[in-house]
Amino acid sequence: MTDIRLDHLAIAQRLAAEPHSWAVTPRFNAVDRWYHRLAAEPDYEVWLLTWLPGQGTDLHDHGGSAGAFHVFSGTLVEETVAVSPGGPLRATARELGTGAGRRFGSRHIHRITNRSDLPAVSIHAYGPALTTMTHYRISASGLDVVTVERAGSQW
Repeated sequence: MTDIRLDHLAIAQRLAAEPHSWAVTPRFNAVDRWYHRLAAEPDYEVWLLTWLPGQGTDLHDHGGSAGAFHVFSGTLVEETVAVSPGGPLRATARELGTGAGRRFGSRHIHRITNRSDLPAVSIHAYGPALTTMTHYRISASGLDVVTVERAGSQW
């Protein structure tokens, strides 16, 4: 049996099953997606995010943290980018609706967007806790670093 402390998707699903335990009620922001940290444990952290139609992230990684996300309500599209040494970039998109979730490793690069006409709510778990996030741009030469954000000062 998987240790729930290390199974980020199980952690996110457990919190999704207990919305009455959330410290905050999800909010929506017309300018950008809204987020709030629900839990900070020694080996992981959990975030609650909301997405209005059209809102999304830039292409980013999680600074070496592995993780997972669970769609509590609505529909999100995750686009992943795989980089092969000396090879072309491979982009893949998948739609995840209410109840769907996905685990990812420490080298995962993706962006998430709400392409539907309805709001969405998701729960994200990362281990270890996020310390940096690198944002990327796809160019003719491959994947270019745009910025590196640091926890505590930029989110």
